[in-house]
Amino acid sequence: MSDIMRPIPFDQLMDWILTEKKTQGTIFGESRLAKLGGHARPIFGEKVESPVGPAAGPNTQLAQNIIAAYVTGARFFELKTVQKMDGAELSACVNKPCILAADEGYNCEWSTELTVPGAFDEYVKAWVACKLLAQEFGFGDSDGFVFNMSVGYDLEGIKGEKVDTYINNMKDASNTPVFQEAIAWAKANLDRFQNVDAAFVDSISPCVSRSVTESTLHGCPPAEIERIATHLITEKGLNTYIKCNPTLLGYEYARKTLDSLGFDYIVFDEHHFNEDLQWADAVPMLNRLIALAKERGVEFGVKLTNTFPVDVTRSELPSNEMYMSGRSLYPLTVSLAKRIADEFDGSLRISFSGGADALNVRSLVDAGIWPVTVATTLLKPGGYQHLGQIDEALSGIDENPFSGVDPAKVAAIVDDALTNPRYRKPVKPTPERHVGHELPLIDCFTAPCREDCPIEQDIPGYLRACEEGRYADALNIILERNALPFTTGTICPHTCGNSCMRNYYEEHVHIRDFKLLAAEKGLAEVLPTLSARGSVTGRKVAVVGAGPAGLAAASFLSRAGVDVTVFERTGQLGGIVRHVIPGFRISDEAIDHDVELCSAYGATFKTGVEVTNARDLLDQGFTDVVVAIGAWAPGRPALRSGEALDAIDFLRDFKEDPAQCKLGSDVVVIGGGNTAMDVARAAKRVPGVEHVRLVYRRTRRYMPADEEELVMALEDGVEFMELLSPGDLANGTLTCEVMRLGAPDASGRRAPEPTGETVSVPATAVITAVGERIEQGLYQATGCELDEKGRPVVSDSLETSVPHVFAAGDARRGPATVVKAIADAMTVTTAIAGASFDAKGEANVDPCYEAPLASRGTLEADVASLTHTRCLGCATVCETCCEVCPNRANVAIRVPGMRERQIVHVDGMCNECGNCAVFCPYSEGRPYRDKLTLFWSKEDFDDSQNEGFLPVEGGMLVRLDGTTAVYDVDDATCGLPEAVRATIVAVRDSYRYLLARQ
Repeated sequence: MSDIMRPIPFDQLMDWILTEKKTQGTIFGESRLAKLGGHARPIFGEKVESPVGPAAGPNTQLAQNIIAAYVTGARFFELKTVQKMDGAELSACVNKPCILAADEGYNCEWSTELTVPGAFDEYVKAWVACKLLAQEFGFGDSDGFVFNMSVGYDLEGIKGEKVDTYINNMKDASNTPVFQEAIAWAKANLDRFQNVDAAFVDSISPCVSRSVTESTLHGCPPAEIERIATHLITEKGLNTYIKCNPTLLGYEYARKTLDSLGFDYIVFDEHHFNEDLQWADAVPMLNRLIALAKERGVEFGVKLTNTFPVDVTRSELPSNEMYMSGRSLYPLTVSLAKRIADEFDGSLRISFSGGADALNVRSLVDAGIWPVTVATTLLKPGGYQHLGQIDEALSGIDENPFSGVDPAKVAAIVDDALTNPRYRKPVKPTPERHVGHELPLIDCFTAPCREDCPIEQDIPGYLRACEEGRYADALNIILERNALPFTTGTICPHTCGNSCMRNYYEEHVHIRDFKLLAAEKGLAEVLPTLSARGSVTGRKVAVVGAGPAGLAAASFLSRAGVDVTVFERTGQLGGIVRHVIPGFRISDEAIDHDVELCSAYGATFKTGVEVTNARDLLDQGFTDVVVAIGAWAPGRPALRSGEALDAIDFLRDFKEDPAQCKLGSDVVVIGGGNTAMDVARAAKRVPGVEHVRLVYRRTRRYMPADEEELVMALEDGVEFMELLSPGDLANGTLTCEVMRLGAPDASGRRAPEPTGETVSVPATAVITAVGERIEQGLYQATGCELDEKGRPVVSDSLETSVPHVFAAGDARRGPATVVKAIADAMTVTTAIAGASFDAKGEANVDPCYEAPLASRGTLEADVASLTHTRCLGCATVCETCCEVCPNRANVAIRVPGMRERQIVHVDGMCNECGNCAVFCPYSEGRPYRDKLTLFWSKEDFDDSQNEGFLPVEGGMLVRLDGTTAVYDVDDATCGLPEAVRATIVAVRDSYRYLLARQ
């Protein structure tokens, strides 16, 4: 694999488009084709049916990128920047991968990687192709879109022959070979069109662009910026925008704004702010250029903004500096727009690019800020399909020319940007979004949510059932692998959401909430139908403990037909959830419902019975014993001196009666996990308590508690005392050592270091929540081997060193989650009864392959609603790498006999930007390296290590599993794996337009 892009000749480009449209109904993989037409705004003596399109960048580098954007709804195209350094010389300076847009965007690329003449050819091919497609397929007025040049980075280069010729030819391409060849092809192939005739072809204007955006490097002197703009206005007669940098806001504003929105980890210093164009220089310069443009009869404005240079600190990209974009840039860009609108009283035209998307574009355009270009939005899952929703958001806008920017409306946009959660980073670092596997060559679809769930619940299945209102079906799907839907539907940490692909849109699907919804709405119908699925002879199982692990084990074993008796030492079932977790977290009613479900298959429950030795139960005739006694022993001491309360003891007392807890006015909680948050929130509800302070030696960003637990504690008024290490408690005061965070390691985590300073914190009571431990008495009495942490040593089946004695849940892990306890119960049930939990697996796949694709590229404003799941249906179809590739280099192929389409990577269209690897669900996945690759030449085949194929005389040259040979792929016994052979045949027979012309 190399990063050399091979531009597609115009004849092959058009054959590809027309053949694909006829045979597949798509154009460059895009199925939702936009038809605008009827309305247009005038601009630069031209008109745009939509004032939105791709920004100068990866989405406007190649002809197919521009065409894909056009057919999905773009109408204003800021073409990728050209400059004097180009081609191989520039490519050698761009490290790959060069794009990271998982949340806020980053890149380390520059201008076009093609030569300037090569870039010109791509833009002309796209220009003519879009004209033809508009006419043929009714996508809109063939004159309803605008190409805007982008040139840089200094006057010498812009005036040089290479760029000067480019500008002149973009203004009039009539005498250029590429334009003439495109027109000649169209005339020679009129029989391939229904609505294109010779007269229309003759009407295609050779004036590809009348406008330009001036792009300069950071640190460019004000005089040079003005000289370039003057040249473009006076010598070239172009409508001109100057691209401004967010550094115009000043370092203090930028730093304060990003910090306030949670982007405090983004590192930059003041040097760009000091070296870039200053406000004092910008205002008079812009006034002079406004006057000059008016005098010359062209339009002038500013483009807001350039990307924002920041430091690479966590190996994000292979560079020392990278350029920030997307949602973190948006508040800065609109803030600069406000400052300019105020300074010029709305008279200066503003073109926008800095985090725009379907949910904010209408407010921008309504404020008079247009055109709007997008880059990061199109690089995320959904890809070019985001443009369709953007156009819908702009439905009904007027057809008036630019009449000014409304400063009041811009001010309202800024207020929203600084307060709207959409632009705020979560408190905790972004969790790993990928599943820990290599990307398969074939059949790579997966549901990441299932992979990240300890019990691999059939999440897509029950979400689809909820979506369709089939709540009983949803609950039955849930119960197959989850015995406690009410508990997990309420307090599960829902790690399934970490890898939910919806995170790349707005936020993860509220999987846990839909689980609870299904449980509540489906219980009455489902509960009477539950019964054992047969009978397992020769097994009689005792379960010790009726907490989550014990209940789940009883449920699964009895459902499998095993005779099960549960022994619980307290008077109520539910374990730590019943006796410790506060009622404001989960109600007794919810716990009761789970007990009902777990009891429905025939298990016997005996309360008030304490088991101290598992061998006693074996002696009583039980064939197996499952120890599920939880982790109730106090945690390790957290103070050097002084007495502290234990978290479990306090929470148990609180749940019995908050009034019996005598804590005084100032409570200190030590710890940063979920238990600490429960303790702190409970303490806030104890009569007499005025302050609850949570002491932790790192910042809240590095606390182990879940994001939502932190947020709820803060909302309850818990005061976070960060960077403090607890020491001595005496006389109502806790002395703490002040810590500081050291330099980030490779993962970005910063270790606490002592400063030598101390502070005193008022403390009428201190509660430690730093890790409960397992009670070892039963294990010791039974003779079970324990590890150095006092946990039972177990086999893969969770059997202890004593045969037929198993350990599950917190009783073998230490403090963990309910869902992990359920996972242990599944493992034990499989070991004892041979049970399977796969009966509902088929429910994950939607029978309609295309249905999940309908919601791709659509952002949801109301993510809290439970009327629509927002599930992307990843178990049915993924194809994310196809969506996010700006170059359309990953193609989904229908292969006869295979349910899901197969991904084929087209080598000649890829520049190794790495964007597909960012969003591939697999942690080791690099589709541009790992997927079956189609090559266009022997040179490219030899220059690559990808497994793939090349049509050659005598068959297909195939590299697979380290072997390269020519195969007759029509022979099913040729030696290739059948799935690989069938995919190659499908490309050759049904997607022939993908092949290079021989």
